[in-house]
Amino acid sequence: MSDTITKPEPTSGRLKSAARGGRPGRRKLTFDRVTFFLAFLGIPLAVFILFVLMPFVQAIYWAMTDWRGFSPDYNFVGLDNFIKMFEDDIFLKALRNVALLAAVVPLVTLTLALGVAVAITLGGPSKGPVRGIRGASFYRIISFFPYVVPAIIVGLIWAQMFDPNAGLVNGFLTKIGLDGFVAFAWLGEVSTAMPSLMFVFVWGLVGFYAVLFIAAIKGVPAELYEAARIDGAGRFRTTISITLPAIRDSVQTAYIYLGIAALDAFVYVQALLPNGGPANSTLTISQRLFNVAFAKQQFGYATAMGVVLAGVTLVFAALVFTVFRLTGGGEGKENARGFKARRAGAKGGAQ
Repeated sequence: MSDTITKPEPTSGRLKSAARGGRPGRRKLTFDRVTFFLAFLGIPLAVFILFVLMPFVQAIYWAMTDWRGFSPDYNFVGLDNFIKMFEDDIFLKALRNVALLAAVVPLVTLTLALGVAVAITLGGPSKGPVRGIRGASFYRIISFFPYVVPAIIVGLIWAQMFDPNAGLVNGFLTKIGLDGFVAFAWLGEVSTAMPSLMFVFVWGLVGFYAVLFIAAIKGVPAELYEAARIDGAGRFRTTISITLPAIRDSVQTAYIYLGIAALDAFVYVQALLPNGGPANSTLTISQRLFNVAFAKQQFGYATAMGVVLAGVTLVFAALVFTVFRLTGGGEGKENARGFKARRAGAKGGAQ
């Protein structure tokens, strides 16, 4: 019997270092690695710096000038534009309006979109394969239809619908016996102008997010829903414990995107209420910025508004990320996995 000594592989040092938690050794640069990083990291990074970061830095500089937009002459005024902005009651009103839009519109839109998506994908019979309600494709097309209409057209359509004298809204309400809405100015009253604007926002966008969530739900493994049924979970429990945790990333992305759209609202507002509504009750920052820049030719001041709007948008995105993180998405995912694990355990015990 001969003793044999197994020598360690000469290339295992790097693996051992990584296994011990150390940093892996530097990989050799090859033509394939260099071209890959240049194509998929270098070029996008250069484009991002050139067309995103540089204009933003330039905007910060113009925000500290009294540039009038159509003249090469300007003076550096420091933070005067920002101080003037936060002493401007109209701008502060616009800031409060967009904050309200960003708080309400994403919440209502995504709640409705989730309801539609769940009904279309999971609202079918409680026995047999998991499927949606009958005629799901028809409802999916109907819900998506408003999104294919350009936003400016949607705004103009609803401006006519809300017309106090000839609009369909007052006509319908009067027809069913609500005489108090004869010649009621939905867009002319402070109390109803903002809710009417929010309604149009939701009407125009809910279909798109419903389709987005339908695609996300379709990607959830069917075994999870079958396991939930075996555990006796109803549709509501399945939605809370399986669907929402599984599509949580899609909901988070949609919330941020929709919140940014609400903060940057311009087209719908301009079509419905071009002057900012009664007592500036629907004025948005984009509208105020547009009027200051092109009507008053105060481009430096308007650029300062744009910089503040960009800052508000970043703060909103950070808040959404923080809230989603603190609300325990991982626990929900564990619940979803739990259904599948219990089902696997039950099958193992039966065998």
